Amino acid sequence: MPVNILMPALSPTMEKGNLTKWLKKEGDKVKPGDVIAEIETDKATMEYEAIDEGTLAKIVVPEGTQDVPVKALIAVLAEEGEDVKAAAAGAGTGAPAAKAPAAKPASAAPSARADEGVSAQPSPSTRSAPAVSEAAPARAAPQAPAVSVSQPAEAEGMRVARTNRVFSSPLARRLAKEAGIDLARVQGSGPHGRVIARDVEAAKSGRGLAPPAIAATGTVAPTVQPPTDEKIRALFEPGSYEAVPHDNIRKVIARRLIEAKLTIPHFYLTLECNIGKLVAAREEINAAAPKDKDGKPAYKISVNDFVIKALALALQRVPDANVTWTEGAMLRHKHSDIGVAVSIPGGLITPVVRQAEQKSLSAISSEMKDFAARARARKLTPHEYQGGTSAVSNLGMYGIKEFYAIINPPHATILSVGAGEERAIVRNGKIEAAHMMTVGLATDHRAVDGALGAVLLGAFKTLIENPVMMVV
Repeated sequence: MPVNILMPALSPTMEKGNLTKWLKKEGDKVKPGDVIAEIETDKATMEYEAIDEGTLAKIVVPEGTQDVPVKALIAVLAEEGEDVKAAAAGAGTGAPAAKAPAAKPASAAPSARADEGVSAQPSPSTRSAPAVSEAAPARAAPQAPAVSVSQPAEAEGMRVARTNRVFSSPLARRLAKEAGIDLARVQGSGPHGRVIARDVEAAKSGRGLAPPAIAATGTVAPTVQPPTDEKIRALFEPGSYEAVPHDNIRKVIARRLIEAKLTIPHFYLTLECNIGKLVAAREEINAAAPKDKDGKPAYKISVNDFVIKALALALQRVPDANVTWTEGAMLRHKHSDIGVAVSIPGGLITPVVRQAEQKSLSAISSEMKDFAARARARKLTPHEYQGGTSAVSNLGMYGIKEFYAIINPPHATILSVGAGEERAIVRNGKIEAAHMMTVGLATDHRAVDGALGAVLLGAFKTLIENPVMMVV
């Protein structure tokens, strides 16, 4: 029987993708492991590998097509011995047993069960992290959209029908129980809205998870509808503007920021740090860096590298703040995995420095330079920008003195860093100049309240003002 090849979900946030290039053409033989296409997600360009053997009978979605929905039919593969023309003629009829892959890093993938099969395997273009997929039949019955705070009700008092029974796979039930997640709050993506393992994995990061009130009562609080595109355009003179369509990354950023602000109770704290010792230490460290035959230093430490290290160590000193909120339990992390916001064309991405508390400043510096270069080329793999226990957003290089960043789920905190500059301060009753830097901490007040956040920010201040303590 021919195999339907569907648009895969290459990340938990992916809803649509751009089919940038077909690497096989109709009639070509395909064997497991062959890269058949390149797909652009909201974060990176990924290679799509086949795991079945056969002949590419028909390409349904041509290369260059944008915004192809996840699970949409993109091609048909005729298995060995099948009539290729017959398979191509039946494309899209629903006869083939189609399975929709949804990628996740191999390290995080649960073992496959009989009810969650594998059909095709997308992998990062670096070929470093093969992915496991879960199945979803192509002709699943239409699924009523799950209600979330980012989906306004059509009318005030709208009520969503729910039943006490939640359809889910055995593996999903086990994973949800281990993570303390209420399956009634999880949006299912399997057949007939069934909750499967990948939905639970996404819910661990807060994606596809309805708030408790909605899950329990099925009601949606009245919301204010945003103005339509037509109403907004009507405010401006025709021809006075250019409409630039949103790309995938901008759509995802917009959706996740709304979810973060609506579902996370943000609380803000501010401190000023004297970084005079840090600036002097940075100059000494960089001056002492070994040089190669061309005179290029082995490393060049930035202020941001010190910030990453200081936050990582502060979280180790205040472990109650190194947490992630879930409805069932508080996840207290053993290591400090620090996400760092990196600006890329059209948006930003947050690669994660894993176990930053154990790494030297030079190692952090080297890792961040590599992350930044590959992020701008859209070559980061999902496991390099997903997860993390906290994050840093630094706008000091733009001269910004003070700001507050929005928490990036599943983090409970994010540190915003302003510009270091000379300011007048009072010391021992005298006015003198000092090199100061303003930092702000946004916390998820469910997990890190004001007092705990103040302790964390105080620990960071002690470390950043005394950088020698970072190497003790």
